[in-house]
Amino acid sequence: MKHLVLLYDGMADTPVPSLGGKTPMQAANKPVFDALGRDSEVGMVRTVPAGQKPGSDVANLSVLGYDPALCYTGRSPLEAASIGVPMGAHDLTLRCNLVALSAGEPYAAKTMLDYAGGEISTEEAREVISMIEKAFGSAEFTYYAGVQYRHCLLWHNAKSRLPALGALTPPHDIIGRKIGKYLPKGEAAAPLLDMMRKSYNILNKPGARANCIWLWGEGTRPALPSFEEKTGLRGSIISAVDLLKGIGILAGMRTPAVPGATGWLDTNYIGKAEQAVKEFQAGQDFVYLHFEATDEAGHRGSADEKIRGIELIDERVLPVVLEYLEAQGDYALLILPDHPTPLAVRTHTADPVPYTLYRKAWKGSGRGVGCVCEAAAATTGIFYETGAELMERFLGK
Repeated sequence: MKHLVLLYDGMADTPVPSLGGKTPMQAANKPVFDALGRDSEVGMVRTVPAGQKPGSDVANLSVLGYDPALCYTGRSPLEAASIGVPMGAHDLTLRCNLVALSAGEPYAAKTMLDYAGGEISTEEAREVISMIEKAFGSAEFTYYAGVQYRHCLLWHNAKSRLPALGALTPPHDIIGRKIGKYLPKGEAAAPLLDMMRKSYNILNKPGARANCIWLWGEGTRPALPSFEEKTGLRGSIISAVDLLKGIGILAGMRTPAVPGATGWLDTNYIGKAEQAVKEFQAGQDFVYLHFEATDEAGHRGSADEKIRGIELIDERVLPVVLEYLEAQGDYALLILPDHPTPLAVRTHTADPVPYTLYRKAWKGSGRGVGCVCEAAAATTGIFYETGAELMERFLGK
């Protein structure tokens, strides 16, 4: 039996006034998704445990059936695994965003204009990170290039500093705000603040998309149980972002690269769908197919782009994977977001999310809802308190 999870990152939302009180899920034209929903189990699931930050790291671990309270050690170590950072037991890693800050004011008075460095390309970003490594690289610090605006800092032998670092703020949480109150604070974080300040002087050149680094997402080397040992299934994760690839690598899953895959609307949808089919054909039992654009659109506050992100998966992904799965034996399909990224707040929230669980045997049952969305899912009365419980249901445990 084949199991496919289709993850729309950050898709869940709240009613949007400009959409006539609809959410992007309600406003999107998604006939394939809605047709599945009519014959599916539709309900709500809490993917962010109480007391945990509502990040894609915690939420995707939860959806995959892991307990973040037991295995989560920070966001950047997951990404570091994908980038290939040689992380030691006493090391610390941090996410290094390339961001765009306003010009003209003292550093602390600057405004966070863009957490994603003006949609900087991976090629251009690698040149920027090379400059940063030349300026700050040492026996203590090493910078590693990732994808687009997402990169990594390895802080050697700094694990003992972690308790004193304090809270390091994600840049996508402070878009449009002055950065002063969100900068690293305290003696333990002083080297980080120093590099951030100096990076602005290095990168703020005419025509630069990104003019500063922003360090956050601190963490230590994780130990993630094998997905196959945990579930008995051979699994693959297909994603354009290092976070998801890193989770897959640490869980012993396959993480194939797809040419043209990005974290935005221009990603290679058909290529990713075809790779999911190839994974099944190669003998994999479980494929986790992740798309990032709906989350990015939520951070940008763009309703049109969030809707389009939902529609493009309906147009280009679902037909490809369903054509293959329908020709096989029984299969199960789980469609959901990892967390909400509401347009109204432009950041993640910890609210429960709607899920759609479909099995081939349920075709024509009419057991589901007419339009899959947050409101319809909430009315069914089906609720899972953890992602692990939903994963057990999905796998038929």
